[in-house]
Amino acid sequence: MRGTSQASLTAVEGRWEPVVEAAGSQATVLGEQLYALVDALDASGSLRRVLADPSVDGDAKAGLAAQLLAAADPRTIAGVQDLVRARWAADADLADAAQRLGTSAVLAAAQSAGGLEQVEQELFAVIGALSGQRDLRRALFDSRVPGSARADLAEQVLGSQISPTTLLLARRAAAAPRGRRYVAWLGDAVDLIAERRHHRVATVTVAAPLSDTQRSRLADVLATALGRQVELDVVVDPRVIGGLRVQSGPDVIDSTVLSRLADARRQLAG
Repeated sequence: MRGTSQASLTAVEGRWEPVVEAAGSQATVLGEQLYALVDALDASGSLRRVLADPSVDGDAKAGLAAQLLAAADPRTIAGVQDLVRARWAADADLADAAQRLGTSAVLAAAQSAGGLEQVEQELFAVIGALSGQRDLRRALFDSRVPGSARADLAEQVLGSQISPTTLLLARRAAAAPRGRRYVAWLGDAVDLIAERRHHRVATVTVAAPLSDTQRSRLADVLATALGRQVELDVVVDPRVIGGLRVQSGPDVIDSTVLSRLADARRQLAG
């Protein structure tokens, strides 16, 4: 999301955050209601276009949003009205913004209960466990399977091991991926948690597990390089052979043997 849409999102988020902080545990309800709106927007291109159309009066769009969400919490309605009054460069950006606000609300509820760090750790664990489960990842993203069935599969696999908030996110990622792979969707949620905790997340791919000392040293080095405390998401992949690959947002550091071999092959081919 860039330009006008990013500016609108930043402004709306700034007004939404105090609402979900004040809502406490009730913020989960607000998040789920926003997810329902996202589903409606994704299912109806005409609705999405009308609510994102800059030529339509903002108050008229706010009125339509209130009608659509008549049974929702007033705080959700007010948040959506704020969204539709904003300007979006593309109608899809409106749905993406609603999705982000929904996830932020769910995470705010966990934070108010002191469980945000647990959710982050559980998401890291799920992402790590799925890295070697290709068939399961495909099943959780298979568009030929109804979303509700994919969500049930996620709960069947993960439900007894994770907190209610993590389960809600795990089900949502399966039921409504919105073009994102399952692990990528959960990764977006981890990034939002890092923002809430004023951290950055760095995904580190290595050939073998890191010791606690290695993790601590790497986190310190990356914190210095990135200018912010770093949460490490370590993925073990024997295919990298040696070295490590670090990605934090758009920043990528790749010193794996596999990467160097690939570079050599490209040079030979050239």
